[in-house]
Amino acid sequence: MPTKSQIQDSIIKQGILPLFYNDSKEASIAITRKLYEAGIRLIEYTNRGGAALDNFRALKKLQQEELPDLLLGIGTIKSAEEAVQFVDAGANFLISPLVNPGVAAVAAKNDLLWIPGCMTPTEIYNAQQLGAVLIKLFPANILGPAFVSAVKELFPGVLMMPTGGVEMSQENISAWFDAGVSAVGMGSKLITKSIIQKQEYNQLYIATLRALQFVQSAR
Repeated sequence: MPTKSQIQDSIIKQGILPLFYNDSKEASIAITRKLYEAGIRLIEYTNRGGAALDNFRALKKLQQEELPDLLLGIGTIKSAEEAVQFVDAGANFLISPLVNPGVAAVAAKNDLLWIPGCMTPTEIYNAQQLGAVLIKLFPANILGPAFVSAVKELFPGVLMMPTGGVEMSQENISAWFDAGVSAVGMGSKLITKSIIQKQEYNQLYIATLRALQFVQSAR
C-alpha cells in the first residue's frame, strides 16, 4: 500500500482525478475498467447513492483481481461514520465536499490521504490546520481560476484541485493550471450522462485520453 504522500504525488502526476457514482454495479465496473485501459491509475468513486458501499466493495474486488496498480478513493465523505465504513471496505484515500474534523481524524488514525472540499480562505486554513495538504476547490465552476490566482500566495505549500464543473476543453484546463492548481477533478464532464445511458464506454476511453492530453499540454 503506497503512503499518503505517494498517493498525493500520484494524483498530481496523473493530473486528473476522474470521479463518478452509478447505481449499477455492472456499469461502475465497466467505467472503472475503461478508465484504467485509458491509463488512469487513481479514481474517486463517490458516495452519492444507496448502492455506494456495495459497489465500492465490488470495485475493490476488481482492483485486487484485475487492476493491481489501481488506487481507489472514496468521495462525498461527510461524516466520521461514513469514513470508517469505507476505510473498512479498503478505500485508498478519502475525499470530502467539506471540512469535517471527524473525517480528518479517521484519515489520520488510518494514515490515509484526506482531500477536503473548500470554497473560502477560512475553509482552506481550517483544512490546513487539520493536516490537509491537497485541497479540493469545490464547486470549481463557481470559484473559477481567478480564485486560485487570488488566494494561492496566502497558502504556501497548499496544493489545489478544482472539482465540479471543470470543462472538457484545452482552454479551461489550461486556465486552471496557469492559475496554479496541481490537478483537476473531473466527473460528469468526462463520464457524461450520454456515455452512461448508452453504455458508450469506448467514447469514455477516447475522452479520457483527450483529457490526459489536455492536462499534459496545460503543463
